[in-house]
Amino acid sequence: MPRWRRVYEALRTRVESGEYPPDSRVPSIVQVAEEFNVAQVTAQKALAELRAKGYTYTEPGIGSFVRGSQE
Repeated sequence: MPRWRRVYEALRTRVESGEYPPDSRVPSIVQVAEEFNVAQVTAQKALAELRAKGYTYTEPGIGSFVRGSQE
Protein backbone atom coordinates (compact mmCIF):
# COMPACT_ATOMS: atom_id res chain seq x y z
CA MET A 1 0.00 0.00 0.00
CA PRO A 2 1.44 3.43 -0.90
CA ARG A 3 2.43 5.69 1.98
CA TRP A 4 -0.13 8.35 1.08
CA ARG A 5 -2.85 5.71 1.26
CA ARG A 6 -1.73 4.58 4.74
CA VAL A 7 -1.80 8.19 5.93
CA TYR A 8 -5.22 8.71 4.34
CA GLU A 9 -6.60 5.58 6.03
CA ALA A 10 -5.29 6.69 9.43
CA LEU A 11 -6.83 10.15 9.05
CA ARG A 12 -10.11 8.73 7.72
CA THR A 13 -10.31 6.43 10.75
CA ARG A 14 -9.86 9.44 13.05
CA VAL A 15 -12.68 11.29 11.29
CA GLU A 16 -15.02 8.28 11.35
CA SER A 17 -14.30 7.53 15.03
CA GLY A 18 -15.00 11.13 16.06
CA GLU A 19 -11.44 11.79 17.17
CA TYR A 20 -11.69 14.67 14.68
CA PRO A 21 -15.27 15.85 15.28
CA PRO A 22 -17.39 17.67 12.68
CA ASP A 23 -16.25 21.22 11.95
CA SER A 24 -12.92 20.69 13.71
CA ARG A 25 -9.76 21.75 11.92
CA VAL A 26 -7.83 19.01 10.16
CA PRO A 27 -4.05 18.98 10.76
CA SER A 28 -2.04 20.93 8.21
CA ILE A 29 0.16 19.38 5.54
CA VAL A 30 3.23 20.17 7.65
CA GLN A 31 1.68 18.64 10.78
CA VAL A 32 0.66 15.46 8.95
CA ALA A 33 4.08 15.15 7.31
CA GLU A 34 5.80 15.45 10.69
CA GLU A 35 3.45 13.08 12.52
CA PHE A 36 3.66 10.33 9.92
CA ASN A 37 7.29 11.03 8.96
CA VAL A 38 6.45 11.45 5.27
CA ALA A 39 7.18 14.08 2.63
CA GLN A 40 4.84 17.06 2.44
CA VAL A 41 3.72 15.98 -1.03
CA THR A 42 2.64 12.63 0.48
CA ALA A 43 0.71 14.39 3.24
CA GLN A 44 -0.87 16.70 0.67
CA LYS A 45 -2.05 13.73 -1.40
CA ALA A 46 -3.59 12.04 1.66
CA LEU A 47 -5.41 15.24 2.66
CA ALA A 48 -6.58 15.79 -0.91
CA GLU A 49 -8.07 12.29 -0.92
CA LEU A 50 -9.95 13.04 2.31
CA ARG A 51 -11.42 16.10 0.61
CA ALA A 52 -12.19 14.20 -2.62
CA LYS A 53 -14.04 11.48 -0.67
CA GLY A 54 -16.13 14.10 1.14
CA TYR A 55 -14.66 13.76 4.62
CA THR A 56 -13.31 17.32 4.72
CA TYR A 57 -13.81 20.69 3.12
CA THR A 58 -11.41 23.59 2.68
CA GLU A 59 -12.01 27.25 3.36
CA PRO A 60 -9.44 29.12 1.23
CA GLY A 61 -7.05 31.08 3.40
CA ILE A 62 -8.43 29.52 6.60
CA GLY A 63 -7.80 25.76 6.51
CA SER A 64 -9.44 22.38 6.14
CA PHE A 65 -12.21 21.12 8.38
CA VAL A 66 -14.11 17.88 9.00
CA ARG A 67 -17.39 17.92 7.12
CA GLY A 68 -20.43 17.85 9.42
CA SER A 69 -23.31 15.49 8.79
CA GLN A 70 -25.61 18.40 7.89
CA GLU A 71 -23.45 19.46 4.92
